[in-house]
Amino acid sequence: MGDHYGETDSRVLQRECAAVSVPWGKPETLEEGSYALITQRLGGSITVMSGGNLYRIDERNADALGLEPQLAAAPPAPAPGEQTSESIERAAWAQLATCFDPEIPIDIVNLGLIYACTAEAQADGSFRLAVSMTLTAAGCGMGTLIADEARDKLLTIPGVAEAEVKLVWDPPWSREMMSEAARLEMGMF
Repeated sequence: MGDHYGETDSRVLQRECAAVSVPWGKPETLEEGSYALITQRLGGSITVMSGGNLYRIDERNADALGLEPQLAAAPPAPAPGEQTSESIERAAWAQLATCFDPEIPIDIVNLGLIYACTAEAQADGSFRLAVSMTLTAAGCGMGTLIADEARDKLLTIPGVAEAEVKLVWDPPWSREMMSEAARLEMGMF
């Protein structure tokens, strides 16, 4: 799933394809026959450059680019009966690490966008996850899209009945919040 593409992976769309414009987060349709340069393919979505703009395409539409869909296996989760708030939180962090910024090939955990992730046991034995996250820029239209993707992935964890992902702006994100590995990958020392 961690494919980085060189300047040569230009594709012609084989069919009309739903996409989301980056960074505005606006749903668009890319026309059949238009050119798309793949810039990133991570975490279940593909970022392409087409007509001078960036777009995010769901991995399920990879065939429009002439690619085989690569649907990732879910990170390991605790088995029912072995679920504790701690094990659910570990599974949640693993799921959040499969969500990527569409412009930067680094997951939202290593970017330092997740401020808090807590699992709370409910009376029926299920768990409720509460996540606070921010964005690299407050005006980014992709924010609700990334938060929704994170919530959808958290809800796939067995035992999780509810997941809330809140966008927060305090404290504001800064590069110092990135993991050391992420700063090295971005060439920031």
